[in-house]
Formats: sequence, C-alpha cells, structure tokens
Amino acid sequence: MTSYDLAIFDFDGTLADSAPWFIDILNDIADRFGFRQASREEIELLRSCNIREIIRRLEVPAWTLPYIARHMRQRAAADADRIGLFPGTWQALIALKEKGVDLAIVSSNAEANIRGTLGRELAGLVAFYGCGSSLFGKAAKIRQAVKQCGAARARAIYIGDEMRDVEAARAAGIASGAVTWGYAAPAALAQAGPTLTFRQMSEIACL
Repeated sequence: MTSYDLAIFDFDGTLADSAPWFIDILNDIADRFGFRQASREEIELLRSCNIREIIRRLEVPAWTLPYIARHMRQRAAADADRIGLFPGTWQALIALKEKGVDLAIVSSNAEANIRGTLGRELAGLVAFYGCGSSLFGKAAKIRQAVKQCGAARARAIYIGDEMRDVEAARAAGIASGAVTWGYAAPAALAQAGPTLTFRQMSEIACL
C-alpha cells in the first residue's frame, strides 16, 4: 500500500457520526425548502444513490441548494450536543500524526462546528480546513489542501463516506479512501472505485 504524507478527511459520516441527526431532521428540512419528504425505508434506499440522484428523487429545487447547505450548518451548530465522533477517531488521527502524516479536513460543514466536535487537541492537529464547500465544490478545496500542505499529489489521499467524495478525489488528482460506516451503502461505494476501502476506523491508522 502506498505510504501517504497527507490524509484529507471529509467530516460528517467519516469522522463524525451525524447520520442519525441528519435522518431525524431531513423531513423538517424538506418542509422548509419545499422538497419531497422521505420515509425511513426510502432513506435507506437513497444510501445507494449518488448525490445527483438523491436530489432528483427528492425533487429538490436546484436554486435552494446553497440555502439548504447554510441552514444545515446552522442546525449542526445548534445541535452540536447530538453529534459526536465515531469510536476510534481520536486514536486514528493521533496515530497518523505521530507517523508524520499531515492532516486536513475538506467538508461542507462549518469550521467552527468541526472544531467543536473534534475538541481542542484534535482540532489543533489539523493543518488545513477547507470548510463550507458546496455539494460539488470539494475538488477545488482538496487541491488547495494539497498545495498548502506542500504534499505531492501521489502521496495524498482524500477519505470520505460518499460517492461524491471518491469523485472529488479523482477530479483533484489524488487517491481516494471510502469508509463503510457512513452515509453511503458499501456496495455503492465500491462501484465508485475508491483507491482504498476502510471497514473499521483502526485501518485508517495504518496509512
């Protein structure tokens, strides 16, 4: 396995266990922004869809996407006590840092929310925050992370839990890692063709 100098992480669904919170508020968001509500059964089916298909199936008006993203960041801040890190996150990030791997985060969530969930010690280990990205704007911030951290693209990896994370890493010209404990169904992630697949948090420490 390639040894990496820079590990860039998505946040929600990758480091933070925010799926239960997101599912709980999804239909409230639908009412507020005028798209179709989804049953728990349909939400499970949507885990096998990419983000464009989810938007189409839920009939989300395209013009509302920036407003939805901003509202979600605000809700995440208000509900911070409901969102925690996945077990083993602290140990995995510390292990990478001790091996000399630089850490970065590229996420659509707000930096203040992410720092609050990580806590002061872990947040201080992160060399670059590319936060508040649009649904399809992660590739540019991944490239910015690679440049600012001074890493070679061949020795950088972006790790996330959705098909769009794999696509963003590919568009940025770096390796991709897919975690199976987040939003997307593992089979759907496999079809996206990530460079590496992680089935438990401890495997990330072995980068």
